[in-house]
Amino acid sequence: MRLTLPRPRSLAGQLFAMQAVLLALVVAGYALFTYVSDRSQAEEAAGRQATAVARSVADAPSVQSAVRGPDPTAELQPYALRIMRDTDVDFVTIMNPQGIRWTHPDPNQIGRRFLGNTAPALHGATFTETYTGTLGPSVRAVTPVEDDDKRIIALVSAGIRVEAISARVQDQVTALLGVAAGVLALGAIGTYVINARLRRHTHGMNAAELSRMHAYHEAALHAVREGLLLLDGQYRVALVNDGGRELLGVSGDVVGRPVTELGLPAPLTGALLASEPRVDEVHLTAERVIVVNTSPVSGGERRGTIVTLRDVTELQSLMGELDSERGFTQALRSQAHEAANRLHTVVSLIELGRAQEAVDFATAELELAQALTDQVVAAVSEPVLAALLLGKTAQANERGVELVVSPDSRLDDGLLPPSLSARDLVTILGNLIDNAVDAAQGGVAPRVTVTAYSDAAGGCELVLRVADTGPGVDPAHAELVFQRGFSTKPSGPGGRGLGLALVRQTVHRHDGTLTVREAPGGGAQFEARLPLRAGAATGGEA
Repeated sequence: MRLTLPRPRSLAGQLFAMQAVLLALVVAGYALFTYVSDRSQAEEAAGRQATAVARSVADAPSVQSAVRGPDPTAELQPYALRIMRDTDVDFVTIMNPQGIRWTHPDPNQIGRRFLGNTAPALHGATFTETYTGTLGPSVRAVTPVEDDDKRIIALVSAGIRVEAISARVQDQVTALLGVAAGVLALGAIGTYVINARLRRHTHGMNAAELSRMHAYHEAALHAVREGLLLLDGQYRVALVNDGGRELLGVSGDVVGRPVTELGLPAPLTGALLASEPRVDEVHLTAERVIVVNTSPVSGGERRGTIVTLRDVTELQSLMGELDSERGFTQALRSQAHEAANRLHTVVSLIELGRAQEAVDFATAELELAQALTDQVVAAVSEPVLAALLLGKTAQANERGVELVVSPDSRLDDGLLPPSLSARDLVTILGNLIDNAVDAAQGGVAPRVTVTAYSDAAGGCELVLRVADTGPGVDPAHAELVFQRGFSTKPSGPGGRGLGLALVRQTVHRHDGTLTVREAPGGGAQFEARLPLRAGAATGGEA
């Protein structure tokens, strides 16, 4: 037989039960306190009432006169019964100094000795006590009756039974319990309504299920490589996972801080503060290229923003390399076309019997190509940069731009440290050359001059300088050209304004500097300086 364990109560049910028990305990405690307090107060009130009645009887002239008469009982018994009815006490007993009763609610007790203490009264004092007499336990007061000479000629005792006092208190407690029951019922209804709403919010889950779900969500949140950032309605960080911290380059406790205080680039901060959704926007941080998606959370009012972040740094670098490869392919296709034309020319000269002219023509073409290769390799023997320059030369020539390597260039193989990867060099120099070719194209005698050398005097730096004959850069835009999205050219299908931003990001990642100024012959001149050893950076950007 399979035993089925009962499902744990939901969190809302547990809260309802706890609140109901707590409210019941509070009401019961208050009722008990009230009962004890009211009983004590009732006994004190009964004592005061009995004292007042006893003193009134003792001070009555008719009582003093009857005490001196031959038959005190005959005059005092009707008087005592009338006082009992009028003052709502249970007994009024008038006795001689020896304690022999003259009056009593039970006529059979007249003439017998009073049960209780009389010593303080015989000394002229009025006192109260709780004593069990012929009528049961009672709160009584005993006071002396004095003549004109202050002699004690009788004693008077008035009292109220404890049973009557308890009945009065019980009536009060019953009313209190009725009110408490009403309060408990109203509290239970209110608690049920509140917890019914809580059950809807928690989907009926109990505390263990909520705790387990929270643990799963925390583990999943910090396990994913993609960044997740949650902002509240005031654009403060409500949550950020490990991937988000890494992609944004923030550290420490950032929860609760406004987005504007995270030190992010202005375009990225603007995207996070935007009220409208952002879809697959590319932004740059200090070291990464990230894709940002934002989605506002609203429920009648703006409650916050969900931001997802994806790292496309490597993808962007690969896309840059792919663009370069496509450029090389187009250049090779163009060169192949030109080579075919030249080969046809050589073949035609041979067919015409002009063999020597064919040899001279082919030799001249070979010498021109070899001279270009020798010039580049002689100046830059670093294989990655040499290959890049040869490919960009052919590509620029195809677009009608002359690309030359400055005679000042000198970069030996093996000079670059392992920390300066070939991919970063392609990113820096390739993007600078592409922008220079774009700027120079269409001008008069378009030309791009590339200079690459190591500057030992400047702290062992690698200097990459690219100058063009284009329109140049407005000094007012000297800083803007390095921001993502800024471009003076029409936007293409893939967008503009990313190349120079990537260059600056890469240069800064290697603690280098990137500057732009007017070229000696007009146009713009971009210069990147990268330290070739740790601690050699000059830092900053002009």
